[in-house]
Amino acid sequence: MITRKAVLFRLYPTPEQAAQMAQIAGACRFVYNLALDQRRDWWRQYRAVTGGNISFASQCRELTELRAEVDWIKAAPVHALQQALKDLDRAYQNFFAGRAAYPTPRKKSINDSFRFPDPVSLIVKRTGKSSGQMKLPKLGWVRLRGWQPLPGDICNITVSRRAGQWFAAVQCEREVSEPTSSALPVVGIDMGVAVFAALSDGTTIQPANHGKKALRALRRAQRALARKKRGSANRRKAIRRVAKIQQRVANARKDFLHKRSTEIAQNHGTVVVEALEVRNMSASAKGSVEQPGRRVKQKAGLNRAILDQGWSMFRAMLAYKLADRGGRLIEVPAAYTSQTCPVCGHVSAANRERQADFVCVACGHAANADTNAAINILRRADSALKPVEEHRVKRPREAGTSRRKAA
Repeated sequence: MITRKAVLFRLYPTPEQAAQMAQIAGACRFVYNLALDQRRDWWRQYRAVTGGNISFASQCRELTELRAEVDWIKAAPVHALQQALKDLDRAYQNFFAGRAAYPTPRKKSINDSFRFPDPVSLIVKRTGKSSGQMKLPKLGWVRLRGWQPLPGDICNITVSRRAGQWFAAVQCEREVSEPTSSALPVVGIDMGVAVFAALSDGTTIQPANHGKKALRALRRAQRALARKKRGSANRRKAIRRVAKIQQRVANARKDFLHKRSTEIAQNHGTVVVEALEVRNMSASAKGSVEQPGRRVKQKAGLNRAILDQGWSMFRAMLAYKLADRGGRLIEVPAAYTSQTCPVCGHVSAANRERQADFVCVACGHAANADTNAAINILRRADSALKPVEEHRVKRPREAGTSRRKAA
């Protein structure tokens, strides 16, 4: 079995290398936006003149002509520019397949990245205990920190800039034996805001709330940004301050999720979670002028708390960490798991009058509400849905499988 994994390094380029990397990112962004504009607005004229459709191959041929005419585009590595066109082609494929929205233009300071796909020209080596360097086309040797061994042969390297810092994601490929099925115990997990995760065995994980802790500093930085004149140097500095705060929160959240997901994957063979639709749960309640929303401010606070937990990222981490160990992640419908009694099966909103307590009004069973929901989630993985739920939820499915019906 062939697997691919990526290792992320922090780059420390010289000022000359940093300027050149910014120019390459700008050239790739320009080529992407130009190709998007061609596909979006000029496909009829292209078909009338050539008799064919715009494709990745045709745009690569036109890229060769463009590089011969424009010097600053010619200065960027051709493979990186071609990868920008390939990203656009993949974005269109995802759009037509219904997996993503229509492609949008890339923006400076948001989409500053480029990729080198040829492993022959890429070298990564260690120079110290926690340092190293990598050789990139037209950039030479670039220093890096946070060394860790590569998990296989290099496939490609993606260089990106976030909050003024440069990073390199080295994707590696290796062949491993098929993991044996895990014999570790099964567990159900109920995810929430007051309690990040409650396990069916009674264990609870408290939320870190990194975004909530940084909210005051972020608001102060955003207010300062709003007062700066557009196009000024001070505005660019203010943007960088906001980006650094957001990047610090994202890094802390990812670290928390990695640690918690690793602990669960090491101790359990099968994990059952709710198939939460985070996008729908965090939708705005503002409404329209004709039909304004109710309790908009409270809903906005709840949306921030939901997005601060990182549920989707947590499920993705659990899925691949369990798969590496021979386990599996199963997603089940979330409806009524917090209102169902695991003893008698009675479903009622009155069973959970308070956030932390569950008391069945039919049989009197009392338990912690989050642990009770985790038990229901675990049982739902291998049992039929109750009639009261069948009208609005789907059958349990294994994470990573498609919900689309076969043609």
